[in-house]
Amino acid sequence: MPHDHAHVHIDPKSGDRRVSVAIWANALLTVAQIIGGILSGSLALIADALHNFSDMASLVIAFAARKIARRPPDSRMTFGYGRIEIVAALINYVTLILVGFYLIYEGGMRIIDPPEVAGWTVVILGIIALAVDLLTALLTWSMQKGSVNIRALFLHNLSDALASVAVILGGALILLYDLRWVDPAITILIALYILYLALTEIGGPIRTLMLGSPPDIDSAAVIAAMRGVEGVHDVHHVHLWQMQEHEAALDCHVVVSREGWTRLETVKAAIKKELKQAHGIGHSSLEFEHIDHAHANAALYGHGMAGEEHGGDEHARHEHH
Repeated sequence: MPHDHAHVHIDPKSGDRRVSVAIWANALLTVAQIIGGILSGSLALIADALHNFSDMASLVIAFAARKIARRPPDSRMTFGYGRIEIVAALINYVTLILVGFYLIYEGGMRIIDPPEVAGWTVVILGIIALAVDLLTALLTWSMQKGSVNIRALFLHNLSDALASVAVILGGALILLYDLRWVDPAITILIALYILYLALTEIGGPIRTLMLGSPPDIDSAAVIAAMRGVEGVHDVHHVHLWQMQEHEAALDCHVVVSREGWTRLETVKAAIKKELKQAHGIGHSSLEFEHIDHAHANAALYGHGMAGEEHGGDEHARHEHH
């Protein structure tokens, strides 16, 4: 479950040092590649430079996000600042998508009219780029398993390393066979791979920011578990979401039987224990209703009335009873 990863815990200061080293390495590489791309006439090299620049920007965003995320909750942000890392990941994926589309356009123009390309410059800078990409990927490898923010960075660098290999290959083919069309063709392949990575990963941050239920928590199973607690007659107005990347939360109304009402604290403790142990939900807010005074016709999910937009869920709820 995303809220209960067995991920490697890295000291925050050590993690910050890793990210800052990666920022400087990518900044120097970006400058070198842009100069080299202009001098050699290689679009693939400039494409790789743009990708590295987006990496540097995403590293800066991630670095700032890591710092901000550690702030404690306050009156302005009562849930804390942890979600800033989800926002950072979303920004990084959107940047990747924009870069990908731009490179496809430029590569298409270059295939129509292939320019002269200085192969040696491309190969040498491609090798340097590959070294920096592998260094950055190595620095963030163990950190990415427990953070969507750092995972966005890691995928950036993984795609960069593959792009650098493609650039080296393209420069070699230009040197050996004068195949000038290879440079823009490789650019387009790099761009397609960038788009594939970004579009397959962007759904997670969007779902979290939209307050979607955690993807690996079965909401039906959670509801069934709460209904199964002795003294619980039913539940409604259920909200499941992720407060932060690894912290799932739930709030709902619990309809308690007459017998359960006499031992409400016991019922509440049993529900919370079930949510925590069986489903990893550590934060739950429960509102209790006596069966004789329960909301009539309440929707199972959300906070509206059944039949407004949740008729199917409500029908299932009545079928249960």
